[in-house]
Amino acid sequence: MSSVPAKQALSASPLAAPRSTGAPEIVIRDATPGDMEAVQRIYAYHVLQSTATFEEQPPDVQEMRSRLAQVQAQGTPWLVAEINGEIVGYCYAALYRPRVAYRYTLEDSIYLAEGQTGKGLGKALLAALLERCEQGPWRQMIAVIGGTNNVGSIALHRSLGFAHAGTQVATGYKFKQWIDVVFMQRALGEGSSTPPKA
Repeated sequence: MSSVPAKQALSASPLAAPRSTGAPEIVIRDATPGDMEAVQRIYAYHVLQSTATFEEQPPDVQEMRSRLAQVQAQGTPWLVAEINGEIVGYCYAALYRPRVAYRYTLEDSIYLAEGQTGKGLGKALLAALLERCEQGPWRQMIAVIGGTNNVGSIALHRSLGFAHAGTQVATGYKFKQWIDVVFMQRALGEGSSTPPKA
């Protein structure tokens, strides 16, 4: 349980990410409990098929609803992306660690449905998340990326201003292999140039 007081969630109207002519429109909006069936399917694929997450058993829909509620109780955003009414990706920000001195630092998580990479969807989602988080009191965002070979996620974060902040070697073990963890970091708003507002 976090020692940080819960804040009112920052909300925004759904937004349409710009797309090239003829490409379907991406609608990015706040997640609801009703979205969690689609979110669970997306996440289950990554649990079972990738090192993007270190979970090995997919959580059920009710657990995903519980996680959504925990994120929203922190006052941080959980967003979904839709194309033609179908949820094709999601991302959220959560407090990086529960100790109170970490209260201005967030960690992002982003997952796309199978077959949806390389279309600009991840960049649209993560950019929307960053914009929302910069409306709040937070000053840093951390990306914790499973695997140095996760070049797509590393490139995505780099394209939005994240810099490499370190690598933990062989800290995960999944699919009968040791997995490094890559840390990337980006300032939010004024970053460390000013003290936080009281």
